[in-house]
Amino acid sequence: MAQKKDKPAPKVAAANRRARFNYEIGQTFEAGIVLAGTEVKSLRAGQSNIADSYASEKGGEMWLYNAYIPEYLQANRFNHETRRPRKLLLHKREIGRLANAVQREGMTVVALRIYFNDQGRAKVELALAKGKKLHDKRDSEKKRDWDREKGRLLRDKG
Repeated sequence: MAQKKDKPAPKVAAANRRARFNYEIGQTFEAGIVLAGTEVKSLRAGQSNIADSYASEKGGEMWLYNAYIPEYLQANRFNHETRRPRKLLLHKREIGRLANAVQREGMTVVALRIYFNDQGRAKVELALAKGKKLHDKRDSEKKRDWDREKGRLLRDKG
C-alpha cells in the first residue's frame, strides 16, 4: 500500500517573530501580494524584513506598508524601491472585515510572514491583532520562561 506524501512546508521568505510578543493575535488571513520581478528574486534570496510592517485599507484595496525587500544586486538600474507600499490581493468581503475591525475595534492588521506556496507564488499571512500592554507582555514572558523551565525539569527527571 502506497503511503501519502506529506506536503512540503512552504518556504518562508520573511517572518515577523516580534508580532506574537507585541500583539494579541486574532483571526489570520492569507493574501496574495503584487511584486515586481526583482522583488521576487530578492525574496527568494531571503534577505527581507517585515518586523515593522502593517496593512491598511486605501481606496477599497489593502496595501502592505513598511515591508523591507532589499534591492536585487544583479538587477542594476531596473531595481525596485525597497520600502514601497505593496498591493495585497484579498476578496472584497475580507477587505471589508479587516477595515471594519481596524475602524470599530481599534485593531491592527499585522503581517506575520511572507512565504512561497506550493505553486511558487508569494503569499502574506496577515493577522488581526490588538496591541498588548506592558503587563501583558510581562505575563507572556513569565509563562514562556515557566514552560521552558518545566520542560527542562521533566526532561531531567525522565
